[in-house]
Amino acid sequence: MRQLSDEVDELVAAWQVQRPDLDVDPLQVLSRVSRLARHLDIARRGAFASHGLESWEFDVLSALRRAGSPFQLTPGALLRATLVTSGTMTNRIDRLAAAGLVRREPDPRDRRGVLVTLTDRGQAVVDAALTDLLDREQALLAGLDEDQRRALAGLLRTLLAPFDADGRQYRA
Repeated sequence: MRQLSDEVDELVAAWQVQRPDLDVDPLQVLSRVSRLARHLDIARRGAFASHGLESWEFDVLSALRRAGSPFQLTPGALLRATLVTSGTMTNRIDRLAAAGLVRREPDPRDRRGVLVTLTDRGQAVVDAALTDLLDREQALLAGLDEDQRRALAGLLRTLLAPFDADGRQYRA
């Protein structure tokens, strides 16, 4: 059986020739992750665009949808879920409200507070976009069987968990 080969194999081989003094082994994994991320980004943008959404719109709408009925969060909770600034979130909520995907409501627990609520239309759009996204992601993973997917998910979890645990993000 012939072993699969990809562009990363060529890249690594060239670096091994040019810089034999360096351990280029991380490229075996991380260059592939980077290339896969590009394919995923294309799939995500396509899934969202087919439902009239930008990626940021899906992020906000999906945070509200995941919150469960009545599908509402405070702007602060949305900030934490989407990792953007307060001003950016205000602008995003304004735009989503103008599109009829969310509405602002008074927070009954805080007279000065507001709750952002997913509208029926917003729920329909985010549900359809999620279905489309998952179909595209299934296609990206079609080359792996269930055991391989589970193993890959476990390995990636091991790699990412320390970053998530302390809120670290890579900074150049």
